[in-house]
Amino acid sequence: MERVPNVTRADAVAALRNPLAFIAARWTPTPRTVQRAALVSLVMSVVIVVTGGAVRLTGSGLGCPTWPKCTDDSLTATSEMGLHGAIEFGNRMLTYVLCAAVGWAIIAARSEKPYRRGLTRLGWAQFWIVMSNAVLGGIVVLVGLNPYTVAAHFVATAALIAVATVMWQRTREGDAGPRPLVGRSVQQLVWVLVGTTVLLILVGTVVTGAGPHAGDSSEVERMPLDWETVSKVHAVLAWIVVSLTFALWFVLKAVDAPKAPLHRTRELFVVLLAQGVIGYVQYFTDLPEILVGLHMLGSSLVWIWVVLVLLALRERPRTTVGLPGPAVQERDATSASIAGPR
Repeated sequence: MERVPNVTRADAVAALRNPLAFIAARWTPTPRTVQRAALVSLVMSVVIVVTGGAVRLTGSGLGCPTWPKCTDDSLTATSEMGLHGAIEFGNRMLTYVLCAAVGWAIIAARSEKPYRRGLTRLGWAQFWIVMSNAVLGGIVVLVGLNPYTVAAHFVATAALIAVATVMWQRTREGDAGPRPLVGRSVQQLVWVLVGTTVLLILVGTVVTGAGPHAGDSSEVERMPLDWETVSKVHAVLAWIVVSLTFALWFVLKAVDAPKAPLHRTRELFVVLLAQGVIGYVQYFTDLPEILVGLHMLGSSLVWIWVVLVLLALRERPRTTVGLPGPAVQERDATSASIAGPR
């Protein structure tokens, strides 16, 4: 039977003062473990979008009528609150799961050897976005699902997804300086694509804010805009994004670009087509809840792949130390498929 090592008073003090450093000094995760931690954080960011959509689409937005408690007298949902209370409270509990996933990503990044400051900062950026968005979610409840606060809540989650995507990509790269894989004109085209996608997401929140799914079974204030008109603007922007993606793919083929940006662009095009089909079907079938939920999932996937296309424009080789000799740069196998900036 192995003897359990004694924990000295100095160890206990060190663990309390800087728990991350204490763990990092005693644990070195494999690169695959760090990658999985970042991926779990990204997946949970998408899950929280889908479950948040389920809260709205089932009319459970005020299932817990106050915050941070579920009711004035109870921290949790009660049986008298029925299904709506259970759905809303369940979504709140998933926030803790998201926090745990982000926490694991931070610990794994901090413990990796050699220490990668940029990677750890991306983990902490996710943490602070989650915390601020949790407070914003509470404000959404306290103001009775005001559509402008609901829109801000979704935009903050989109920011979380973007940071989580960047962190996931960075776990599969080195920390050497980024090397462009395409010319400046192609980079500019991709930035136009990113900007148009951001505008598409913002207009999508307006479609939600003006649409019929208010998030509660009672009368809830909607944005004072014509929903049909806003939906058509949203559709036009979607077609612009699709056209830019096709143009990007054509340009990348014409200039014989590396496989990484070409593959990511092709994948984005497929995701956009699937999202477009769902969008038009839901529009012509009077917005059934299941299709609206799938459209929200698709929105998250479109945003992830747009970010991946941007990241694929550069590569970051790993830097290793030769024996003897100066640092030698070698290309990591994973960075051959997807690469991007810090």
